[in-house]
Amino acid sequence: MADVIPFDDRDGSLWYDGKLVAWREAKTHVLTHGLHYASCIFEGERLYSGRIYKLKEHTRRLFESARIMGMKIPYTEEDISAACVQAAEGFVDAYVRPVVFRGSEMMAVSAQKNKIHVAIAAWQWPTMFDPKEKLKGIRLDISEWKRPAPDTAPTKAKAAGLYMICTLSKHAAEAKGYADAMMADYRGYIAEATGANVFFVKDGKMHTPTPDCFLDGITRRSVMALARARQIPVAERHIDMKELGEFSECFLTGSAAEVTPVSEIGPYRFKPGEISETLMHAYADEVRSPVSQVDLSAK
Repeated sequence: MADVIPFDDRDGSLWYDGKLVAWREAKTHVLTHGLHYASCIFEGERLYSGRIYKLKEHTRRLFESARIMGMKIPYTEEDISAACVQAAEGFVDAYVRPVVFRGSEMMAVSAQKNKIHVAIAAWQWPTMFDPKEKLKGIRLDISEWKRPAPDTAPTKAKAAGLYMICTLSKHAAEAKGYADAMMADYRGYIAEATGANVFFVKDGKMHTPTPDCFLDGITRRSVMALARARQIPVAERHIDMKELGEFSECFLTGSAAEVTPVSEIGPYRFKPGEISETLMHAYADEVRSPVSQVDLSAK
């Protein structure tokens, strides 16, 4: 970990409450409500060849998360999309992180008068997993934690508090030598990995969990569209853990994970095959297509 550059000690600037500020000067108080009570939402976006992939969709989801969390963003969707472009200027391939959170005016469960802050940062981000190893498939543990029911948490929001059990699950998996963990939902059906949706393949058909208590990922929808355009059938349904032994292929999808084949989930084994590889390459082509991106030069 010695070569890791701390995120609070970097060069450059980021967008904070309407203007660019020096990276190291973008500070919040220790009594910020978002830190203590998880009144925080965010997005994870990718910049490819100087363009942000699916920017409008990400911004729209950010505002929907804010609505669900009772937070009114003090900017328009157009403002935030433009700010994402501004924050990412100068990068070719990067990760873009808009974050919205309640400030420090009130320090209690109730925070009706707290200011809503918005920050957007961008930084260089290589592929989440080693490209040379990617087609071999990554190994996943099975988490002890489950995704909550929709009537117990704001499961349709990309809210910071929902990631607490993801961090716990991923840390536990990494301690055992795995790359990530597969999580079940509150009913015991397969849900997702800690930060990515999951697909399985059986007899040439793709199967993916119904996103009724976790995010219907933007990358997930893109990959489904790419599959159907190639006449690969896709079924969205509840998938029992006991079915894992019936699938031949498995892969994850997400802005960070992109399309990443999986070789193991606990005791179950998969062989990354034709469908996983086809969609991995199709998605790589899709994200660099000017048709589906926002060009940073078009400001």
